[in-house]
Formats: sequence, structure tokens, C-alpha cells
Amino acid sequence: MIQAFVALGSNLGGPITQLQQALQALASCPQVGKLRCSSLVRSPPWDGSTQPDYYNAVAELSWQGDEPLDLLQALQQIETAAGRKRHAEHRNAARTLDLDLLWFGGIRRDGPRLQLPHPRMLDRAFVMRPLAELAPTLVMADGRPTAEHARRLADQPLTRCDWPPDTHGT
Repeated sequence: MIQAFVALGSNLGGPITQLQQALQALASCPQVGKLRCSSLVRSPPWDGSTQPDYYNAVAELSWQGDEPLDLLQALQQIETAAGRKRHAEHRNAARTLDLDLLWFGGIRRDGPRLQLPHPRMLDRAFVMRPLAELAPTLVMADGRPTAEHARRLADQPLTRCDWPPDTHGT
């Protein structure tokens, strides 16, 4: 089993429910073993637009298989089932569900469909703080642990929220 980390985000269509359903869908994937989830956080839109705030979390899972594109495909199927519409021209558009593969067993990949580790994760508190909660000593591609990156991003606005009590993995 390969250790992987997935960022979850939503700001449309009942965001917390969207994230709960995504966690349930992940848990039901036959290739997923252990699954646990970080705290839930709320943050303003990354681009400063007037769209609703985002709710984010990070899931840690064990994946049976050694090809990260298989996990990416499973994540995209979950997004599609949640009503995700991809807008190539609007990278930061509001969305029902966004699942980003952040890290997959330490593999580095720079392909057209997938870049690992995720190329923008080190700049985003809504990713690094939940990731550091799950794996504070996980070393990133720059040689520094997630906890150090989370501290570096402490000035980015983020509010910790409570998951509803029946959420899987929390």
C-alpha cells in the first residue's frame, strides 16, 4: 500500500456535505485501505474574488497500487459524480468539489495530467496546515517538513471549523 495525501475543497452546493460525501466515496474505493482526515478549515477564495468561502481538508489514505494516475482517475470520477464542471479558462472558479492529489509515496512526476508533489501546495495554508496536522514530519520536495511550511503560512487567513459528528475519518 502506498501512502497518499489528497486535498479536498468545496465552496458550492453545501460544501461541508460535499466534502463528507467525497470522504465516503473515497472510503468505498476498493483500492483504499486506511483513511483519515484532517480538521476542516474555511478560507476566503484564493484569488480574492467575491465567490463564497471555501471549506478544505486533507485526507491521508493508503492506496493499493503503485500508479498515481489510477488514484487521480478515481478522484476525478468522485468530482464528476459530485457535479464538478471543469473550466480550463477559470482555474480558480467556484466548485462543488475539488480533489487534488498532493503527494503519492514520495514519487515525483511532471507530466501533462499530473504533477507530484502538487506544484502549488507549498504556497497554500489551506493545504499545508491540514497536511501538517496529519503528517507534521513529512518532508517536502524542498527538504523541509510540512510543519515548517504550515508555520511559514500562518499569516494566510484560515478558520478551523467542526466536522459534523458522523463524518468518516475525523
